[in-house]
Amino acid sequence: MATREQIWNTYVAETIQALAPILKKGGYILDNEQPHVVGERFLMQAVTTTSGKKLILLGTRIADRKRVVIKVSNEKAGISELKEERKVRHALKAIRFAYRTFNSPKELFWGKKKGYAMFIQEFLPNSPTFLERPVKEQFDLALSAFKGQEGAHATTYAHQRFARRYFNEKKAGDYITSFEGFVQYAEQNRIAEDLFKLLQVTLMYLKENKTDIERYQGFLTHTDFVPHNFRVIDDSIYLLDHSSIRFGNKHEGWARFLNFMTLYNPDLEEGFALYMRENRSLEERHSLKLMRLYRLGEIIYYYITAEERSSGDLKMLNHERIYFWGCVLKRILHDEKLRTNEREAYIKKRDALRSPEEKMRQKGLH
Repeated sequence: MATREQIWNTYVAETIQALAPILKKGGYILDNEQPHVVGERFLMQAVTTTSGKKLILLGTRIADRKRVVIKVSNEKAGISELKEERKVRHALKAIRFAYRTFNSPKELFWGKKKGYAMFIQEFLPNSPTFLERPVKEQFDLALSAFKGQEGAHATTYAHQRFARRYFNEKKAGDYITSFEGFVQYAEQNRIAEDLFKLLQVTLMYLKENKTDIERYQGFLTHTDFVPHNFRVIDDSIYLLDHSSIRFGNKHEGWARFLNFMTLYNPDLEEGFALYMRENRSLEERHSLKLMRLYRLGEIIYYYITAEERSSGDLKMLNHERIYFWGCVLKRILHDEKLRTNEREAYIKKRDALRSPEEKMRQKGLH
C-alpha cells in the first residue's frame, strides 16, 4: 500500500507533467527544481484533511524572463481556496477603515485551463532573508506590519458587514472551543500525562480570562505571519499568503510571529517583550500572552496529528516537536523565558532527524 508521501509525490509529478504544456502555451515555463512541494509538504496536506490539494510552483515568463510563482489546483476544495485567497487579496485594498494599505505581489494571471485553476503572480526575491537582516531592522519591519493590521478594526456595523462579507471571523468563544478540541484530541491519542495536564490547565486559564480575549477582537490579523509568508522590498512588507487573513483577536498574528521567533530568533522575541512592557497596557500584554498560549496549543495539536500520520525519522521528529512546543507552552504560561539549553537541544535533534529534502525546503522558506 502506498504511503501518504508516495501518494503526494505521484500527484505532484502527474500535475507538473500535465501543467507544463498548458503553461508553455500560455507563455510560462516551470523550473526544474520545485522546493515548495518536497520534504514535509506532503504532511501538511495529510493533516489538513479539509483542504484540497494545491501546489505552489516556481517558473518564468518566457517573453521577458520574469520570475513567477504559480498557485494551482484541479480539485474542487483546492480551487475554492484559491478563489477565496484571491478574494481576500482584493478586499484588503478596499478596506476603507484601514489606516495603511497592504502590499501584495503583482497579479499576472488568474483563470482556469483544462480543469486547472491557476493564479500566477510575480516572484519577489528573498535576499537578504528576513532573518538575515539586523535584529533592529526585523523589529521595525514587523512592528510596522502589526500596526498596519491593528489599524483595521471593525468598530461600526458597516465595518463589520464588510469584514463578514470578505473575511472569516473568530471570536473569543471560538478560540476556547478550538482549544477544547486540541485537549480532547490529545486525550484520545494518549499523550503523556504531564503534557495533557498542562493543556488542561492552559484551557482553564483561557476560559478564566476570556474577557481579555474579547477586549481585542474584531481586528484584521494575519494568523500565519512568519518570514516565509512575506517578503521585504524597499523597506515594505509584501504579503505572499492571503489565505491566513481574518478578523479576530488583534494579537493572534503577533502570537504566531513571537512563538516562531522563540525558536528562530530569541533576541527579536525579547525585543518585542521589552516593547510591550514599555508601550502597551497590561491588558494588551495579557491578551498577547493568551494568544500565544492558544497558538502553542494549536501547534501541539498539529504535531500530534502529524506524528500519527508519519513513520521513521519523521515520526520521531514530530514526537520531539510535540514536547518542545509543550516546553514553550509551560514557559509562557508561567511567564518564563525558554532556556537556551532547551532550545539548543531541540535544534540538534531536529537537524539530525530532518530529511535532506526538508532541509532544502526550509532553506527556501526562511
